[in-house]
Order: sequence, then structure tokens, then C-alpha cells
Amino acid sequence: MAHNPDIQNLETRTFDLVIRGGHVATPNGLENLDIGVAGGKIVGLGVIPAGRAGQEFDATGLTVLPGVIDTQVHFREPGLEHKEDLASGTAGAALGGVTAIFEMPNTNPNTLDAAAINDKLARARGRAWVDHAFFMGASDENASQLGELEKLPGCAGVKIFMGSSTGSLLVADDETLEEVLRHGRRRVAIHAEDEMRLRERLALVKDGADPDQHPVWRDVETAVRATTRILKIARKAGRRIHVLHVSTADEMPILAAHKDIATVEVLTHHLTLSAPDCYRRLGTYAQMNPPVRDAHHQAGIWQALRAGVVDCIGSDHAPHTREEKDRPYPQSPSGMPGVQTLLPVMLDHVAKGRLTLQRLIDLTSAGPARIFNIRNKGRIALGYDADFSVVDLTAQRTITNEWMATKAGWTPYHGMEVTGWPRATIIRGHIVMREDELQGKALGQPVQFQETIQPQG
Repeated sequence: MAHNPDIQNLETRTFDLVIRGGHVATPNGLENLDIGVAGGKIVGLGVIPAGRAGQEFDATGLTVLPGVIDTQVHFREPGLEHKEDLASGTAGAALGGVTAIFEMPNTNPNTLDAAAINDKLARARGRAWVDHAFFMGASDENASQLGELEKLPGCAGVKIFMGSSTGSLLVADDETLEEVLRHGRRRVAIHAEDEMRLRERLALVKDGADPDQHPVWRDVETAVRATTRILKIARKAGRRIHVLHVSTADEMPILAAHKDIATVEVLTHHLTLSAPDCYRRLGTYAQMNPPVRDAHHQAGIWQALRAGVVDCIGSDHAPHTREEKDRPYPQSPSGMPGVQTLLPVMLDHVAKGRLTLQRLIDLTSAGPARIFNIRNKGRIALGYDADFSVVDLTAQRTITNEWMATKAGWTPYHGMEVTGWPRATIIRGHIVMREDELQGKALGQPVQFQETIQPQG
């Protein structure tokens, strides 16, 4: 008879941390079991005898989710630290139950080469509260080097801005887009707004225009045209793409027809806020790119989410100070904070029956891991990183500006009552947030990817 060893040794081994009594979201579904952690990894799932751990976490009455991964944030460092930096941005992530973030390249200087990525990794060391990776920006200057640049440790992949950016980060023409997509193998993240149409329509928003004209200027056709173009170019180049912050109902059937090469992100804001109400209430504080649109488009995004067209949810955390946001439209900058509110707002949607908890896990953990080939994250399973977002699905709380860690000091959800709240954030077995307070030291490390595994010998 074949020997059948116990792969977990729950009766005999010791652990650094045991999480007890929680409702745990494993690949099998929700299960009542204990989680044993050693060396930053999940090494035990089941009934773990008492006294086997250096530290215990009582999760009675709580739900333990795989660590939430926010794959689109702007933390403004280097160059714009007056509105955010890696320390404050990742503190907000940890307070909101997010265990890993991918940061965007439109800092100052732009992230366009190895030196820029390495500088961000150095800045994050000892200051980042959560695990992290950084996107490499695409430009006409670095297009031919992207195949090598995308392999750098700590690089989340390549990001293309087709519209709504400045300087060398803007890649607006088809020829350069194809050149970028032909260099490299990893999935490329796309901001799909058509720059030519934005320039043609800019006259619609002269000084003194109302912020509710933002989705008129950056209209549905601006998004549809860019998404259609990039899908055609990606297919020609044979390259996988990830279309960010899809904001229109019209893009979803187009993307559904190209799921073999395109994954889809939607934002908390587009699922939660809608025009014209958000512009009446928030003015320029609701201004973002692509814009928050009306209820028709919000309904279309929800429909695509339920149909499986949507692969992940991001926050597109993009803070600006009140002074900046108080400028008259259109001088006011686009963007709003979101990393800290992503999980509470989405848990409230779960509580209201708009999506299941299982689907939320897929969109915030398993989905990002699948899209970006993240190593050892995205599920609660043996051998994976011990990253957990511990939540109370029944807690009723109010989101406030005062709770926010961002240097910007505000949230578009101020005063919103939600059901569902992050109670602890655990990263590689370290409890970094508990009961709305950061714990210990900032221990974030670079996220690793299957496509950039380095030889060991």
C-alpha cells in the first residue's frame, strides 16, 4: 500500500501565526477552519491544536479573504509628494484591507527606464506598508527596449497612455502603439481614450464650464474609438492587453468579443457614482479620466461584471489636494483617492446583493493574480503567501474624510454608510493593520511575477 504522508502535519508542527475561528474563503468556498502560517507562507489549513503558534489571531465572527490586490494606483512619488507618497499611499491601502498595489508610471520623472523603477523600489523599502510593484511607462523613446525593461524585478508590466497624459508618456498614434506592443511578452495595461478626439472636442469645455461637462468632452466615442483601435493593433501584434477603467456600456460588447487577448478592469467609482448626481454633489471632486457617466453606463458596467466580461476591480487612486481640486473647471485636475475605500465600498455592494462575495474575491484577488501572473498570491491555499484581508461582513460604518490616510485628506465617499468593513490586514503573516490602526513597521516587499522568475543557479 502506498505511503500517504500528511502534507500539513497539523498535529506536530509549529507555526509563526495561527488564524483561528474565521470563515475562510478557500478555493473550495467558505470554510470554517484554522490557518497556519510559517515563513510568510500558508502551511496549514484545518483544525490546528492549541499552543502551536508564536502568535494567534482570533477571527471568530469574521471572514478571511485572500489579500486584496489593487492593480491601479498613483502614489505620486517621486515629484508630487505634496499630495501623496509611497508611505501615505500604502498606509491607506493597509487601512483599507489591501495587501498589494501596482503603482503607475506618471510620476515626475516618468518611470521609463531601469533607473526609475529601481529608484521607486529603493524609496519603498522600509516605508511601504503593503507589497508593491511598479509599471513601466511606454513611450516612443523606450519602445524598442520594453522587452527587456518588462523583465525587471518589481516591474508590474508596461502601461500605455493613449490619451490624457503629457510629455513622453503619451502614445497616441497607431505606428508607435504597434511598435510598443511588438516589444515584449507580458500583458500590457492600456488607458484607452482617443487623444485626437479629446483635442478636437477640447473647445467644448472653455473656462467657466460646469464640471458636469466632463463626460460631454470625454464622450463615449472617445473611449470606444481608442478601445477599438488598440484591440485591432494588439491582435496584429499578437500581444495580450489589459484595458483599464472601462467606463462605458458601449465598450463591453466589443471587449467581450476579444476576451482571448483582452482582460478588463472597472473602477469602484464607475460602479458606485453616477452623473449628473455626482457632479451636483461633488463638483470637480467627481472629475476623473475617463469620466463618471450616467446610470445607463453604470448599469452596462454592472451587467458586464455579472456576465464575466470584467476581470478585476481597481481603485485608480489618484489624489489631488483640495486647493488643486477647488480650481475652476477645466483647470481642476482629474482624479480622486480610492485605495482605502475600494474594499469597504465593494463589500457594501455585496451586502446590497449586487454581486456575490465569491465574485468580489475573483475581482480583487484571483483576477489580478491571473491577469498579471503574480507568484504565490491571490488565493488561500497551501504554499501561497499568507496575505489576508480579514473583514466583518455585517459591520455598519460610515466612511469619513477623517479616516483617510491620503495626504489629500478627502474621499468622494465622505458620509457614505456601508455594510462590511476591513478589520485586519495581514501581509506574508505579519499583521499590519488591526481595528483601523497600523501595527508595527512598514514591511512591504516587491511583488514577484511568474514571467520574470530569475534562475537560481
